[in-house]
Amino acid sequence: MKSAVETLNPTRVRLTVEVPFEELKASLDAAYKKINQQVTVKGFRQGKIPARVIDQRFGRGAVLEEAVNDALPKFYTEAVNEADLNPLGQPEVDITELKDGELLAFTAEVDIRPALEIPDYSGIEVTVDAVEVSDEDVEKSLEQLRDRFATTSPVERAAAEGDIVTVDLEAKVDGEVLEDGVATGVDYTIGSGQLLDGIDEAVTGLEAEGTATFTSELKGGSAEGKEAEVSVVVTAVKARELPELDDDFAQLASEFDTLEELRADSRKRLGRMKKYDQATQAQEKVLEELLKLVEVPMPEKLLEDEVNTRKHNLEHHQLGQMGLDLAKYLEIQGKSAEEFDAELKEQAEKGIKTQFVLDEIVNKEKLSVGQEELTEHLMRRAQSSGMSPDQFAQAVVEGGQVPMLVGEVARGKALATVVEAATVKDTNGEVVDLDDEDETAETVEATTETAEAAEEKTEA
Repeated sequence: MKSAVETLNPTRVRLTVEVPFEELKASLDAAYKKINQQVTVKGFRQGKIPARVIDQRFGRGAVLEEAVNDALPKFYTEAVNEADLNPLGQPEVDITELKDGELLAFTAEVDIRPALEIPDYSGIEVTVDAVEVSDEDVEKSLEQLRDRFATTSPVERAAAEGDIVTVDLEAKVDGEVLEDGVATGVDYTIGSGQLLDGIDEAVTGLEAEGTATFTSELKGGSAEGKEAEVSVVVTAVKARELPELDDDFAQLASEFDTLEELRADSRKRLGRMKKYDQATQAQEKVLEELLKLVEVPMPEKLLEDEVNTRKHNLEHHQLGQMGLDLAKYLEIQGKSAEEFDAELKEQAEKGIKTQFVLDEIVNKEKLSVGQEELTEHLMRRAQSSGMSPDQFAQAVVEGGQVPMLVGEVARGKALATVVEAATVKDTNGEVVDLDDEDETAETVEATTETAEAAEEKTEA
């Protein structure tokens, strides 16, 4: 076999391959054997039909086609390995010559990983938010905790904001009650904005057994988007009562004996959360600066496939689960189709570029992934997917996705290497210490997942 490579552009090549006919012998034998098992010829047992009879009855062309289809992947792979290429996706193959007994020649065009030059990234400098926990932050946290322990009790008075009302609802469009427009015993917190536009004004001031009518645009159901006349009956009014912020509350809501101990723990916990957010921000900003330093030619076919995949997943999975179509989603987001497509393309480009750059750093820095690191990553991914580690691991192995997980961990380590080399300061001008792996491990993972959607296309 002879092969040659022609560079069409920085991300695409054309392979020209010539195969002497004798190298097709194994595939020809396999073709005759396969056809033997599929056809019957009077006078011959199935599987025992001579090759010359198959040629006479079914044509030599059918045998050659079967043999070539069998042989092409092998010869293509050999040519790719010989040229030391990193192909992306499937090739476009064109058979240019097929002379029986003499020669098979074909071309294969395929996208490849571009060659990248990673410059010195130690000069990257970014500024992140300082970790500061104010008294107001602590009190807000305590109020949220206090709200979780609120109790409710019926009251004999008019409903006011913050009260919980139990209501029966009936929606009419054009004077007709909708089949799915009746609901009873619905609990609603006045002011939450979680039910229908206009209901807050309608029920405020009503006591139990009070009624009101209001108009509202329906957000879902059979008459979605239409104006409906909604009748509401308040069957009960309940007031929310918050516990006092004192030592008794601290003992009720936590393992602490005093409110001051609970307050101190809240301050510490908020500090950890802000440190985590700071680490995430640092990595996102360092990644942005890194990508500015590297020129990455973009494989157009890979980009097109990636955009289509993201759009398909959004339309048929995420939006489908929410009961929305793309048009309604764009309306809610206040975006035109052109703006949406431009944003999707930008996100896809960034994801692919991120993967290429971090993979190159993995190679440059000779980073490897240990079994313990892979296991920890798998545990985090399982937790975020809502599956048990065993279930997730089984799905990964059965789907052949282990290399993808290894790539995620390796890219996370590559980004961590760049962050470590960069200068990160907070808004107070203080150098930020990001050495705490517990604080940063998952943020590395989250950042590298921007490239995840392109992974299957780049594994070739």
